[in-house]
Amino acid sequence: MKYSSVDLHCHSTFSDGTLTPEALAERAYHNGVRLWSLTDHDEIGGQERAAQAARKVGMDYVTGIEVSVTWADRTLHIVGLGYDPKNQAMAEGLNRIREDRGNRARLMGDKLAHLGIHGAYEGALALAGNPDLLSRTHFARYVVEQGHCHHMQEVFDKYLADGKPAYVAGAWASLPEAVEWITEAGGTAVIAHPGRYKYSSNEFSNLFKSFKLLGGKGLEVVTGSHSPDQYLQYANVAKHYDFLASCGSDFHSPEESRMDLGRLPELPSGLKPIWEHL
Repeated sequence: MKYSSVDLHCHSTFSDGTLTPEALAERAYHNGVRLWSLTDHDEIGGQERAAQAARKVGMDYVTGIEVSVTWADRTLHIVGLGYDPKNQAMAEGLNRIREDRGNRARLMGDKLAHLGIHGAYEGALALAGNPDLLSRTHFARYVVEQGHCHHMQEVFDKYLADGKPAYVAGAWASLPEAVEWITEAGGTAVIAHPGRYKYSSNEFSNLFKSFKLLGGKGLEVVTGSHSPDQYLQYANVAKHYDFLASCGSDFHSPEESRMDLGRLPELPSGLKPIWEHL
């Protein structure tokens, strides 16, 4: 089916977004989206509400998830689309990741305190819609709220990005685990916003080859995390590896996100849209 607008990557209060699944559905539909997916971090608790809200406003819905992965000693995100949210193996794997997030959050709070930013753990917890899904985004919101930085990207650049003073690595899934959870649940695995990762050319090449061998099918080409030049760059990657092309705003909040729901440009020509194969 051909859709006028597709958005297959965004976040709700079930992870690190500021809007409920219902508010996201209404916003997406109002902005012209007709095929939508909610892809909360390591959390499927909002799926039923998102699907019901999408049906209520008249959108088609695809189940979604964004799984946190460690690959080449850095964090990578794998989106899963069209899976069975009742799959037990996926639920158990995601639960393992969520259990580690609590320990990680406390360590980040301690590190920020040593840097002179006190009360960060409690402050981040107060800002979280789901206390089991405390993330760097919640800490960044608190740091900005307290006036230590002007905006969230500054917080990441100074404190929370990989290798920065308050960064704490997560005990995430391996790449084989994430792809297996998604595909065994009947879904399609997609590499999220590849332009965000600081891998070398060789590491990227190994990532794409490994992902494909494991059964991964998709690559986000047009996303709120990419520049227009990167749309073309990753369109060429998708063609080279015969990946299905996905797109999503990566919307978190009306105040914070670089791109709103439903404001994505069309995919570059010559690609295989993932929604034609879900």
